[in-house]
Amino acid sequence: MLESPAPRSPEGATMTHKPRALLLEGIHPSAVEVLEQDGYQVDTRPVALSEAELAEALPGVELLGIRSNTTIGERTLSRSPDLKALGCFCIGTNQVDLETATARALPVFNAPYSNSRSVVELVIGEIIALSRRLTDKNRLLHAGIWDKSARGSHEVRGRTLGIVGYGNIGTQLANLAEAIGMRVVFHDIADRPAHGNAQRMRDLPTLLARADVVSLHVDGRPGNAGLFGRAEFARMKPGSLLVNASRGMVVDDAALRESIAGGHLAGAALDVFPVEPKAQGDPFESGLRGLDNVILTPHVAASTQEAQEEIGWFVAGKLLRYVRDGSTGLAVNLPNVQTAPSANVLTLLHRNVPGVMVDLNQVLQDAGLNITAQSLATAGDLGYVVTAVDRPVRESVRQAIAALPTTVDCRLPG
Repeated sequence: MLESPAPRSPEGATMTHKPRALLLEGIHPSAVEVLEQDGYQVDTRPVALSEAELAEALPGVELLGIRSNTTIGERTLSRSPDLKALGCFCIGTNQVDLETATARALPVFNAPYSNSRSVVELVIGEIIALSRRLTDKNRLLHAGIWDKSARGSHEVRGRTLGIVGYGNIGTQLANLAEAIGMRVVFHDIADRPAHGNAQRMRDLPTLLARADVVSLHVDGRPGNAGLFGRAEFARMKPGSLLVNASRGMVVDDAALRESIAGGHLAGAALDVFPVEPKAQGDPFESGLRGLDNVILTPHVAASTQEAQEEIGWFVAGKLLRYVRDGSTGLAVNLPNVQTAPSANVLTLLHRNVPGVMVDLNQVLQDAGLNITAQSLATAGDLGYVVTAVDRPVRESVRQAIAALPTTVDCRLPG
């Protein structure tokens, strides 16, 4: 059984304590403001922490916020008995051991929509810069060389953009690309409807043969590792361009270098890399450094002030909704239940088998508690139910529900 919430008095009221939150990797101050307004003591760190550093920092922390450079594994989670919820202030959650977090009934929240526009604008800017070879013009002019030539420079209007991964970012990119006159084709393993005049390609080789620019927007699942290597670059049109603002492990950088240096590809823009520095100012090593018409940016596609501010309040708000009301809306690892604020709430994560609700409601009935609202959702082997009642729930009632054979975790939010 998991660690129970803070001790409660016999009447059901939580004993006074100052809840703590830890935010890593320079998460925007908007998250700090949201949490502090709710009474949290917030500790912020500008960089990621190692496993050993996390072991020292996490005791007593109820809410943890990270970005993409902090790895949360089984050892870290097993040493964090006070942790109630985890927020990834970014899109990806592959840096978290979701299986262990689920087993410990820890919801993991992310920001799947908040930074989409920032990523799309960077990609559009890079497509234009690569097509016009602005990188070369800039480099030569800084070196004092005046090269007023149209050689290798193209408009993007009328060219074909191939989008690999047609999710939140891919669809926004398609809309903006069409607005500036590009043709759009896309490929996704999921059955997604086309936006505007975009055309779905039946497979990846077909897309690669059609596209003048290929932009990658896939997730971090293990099957996407090495998705683009020598074979894929060979299938791309001569003189085409590659943009990767998804995951570094998707692209074989050595094969990409060969394709660009050999003249098959005309250029590339990469914002993510298989191995990235952990801290600001650390050295960056890549075989792609020094190549003509190659844009390298330090994982900043989502790093606009607007996106980071929105991510800050969005994820912090999700964490607080869970702690206060048990809401798991948009949690990536638990059944999603949206709840209305209520003073007396009990949450139950349970095995998805028949009879759970009968047993739960019987315990509440025996305790003389009247149910005022109840929300349930199931996903796979788990179910999650949030129950609001007319009076405070005693700790003895929580313990009775926690002792049911189907219970994974039972908590009293607030």
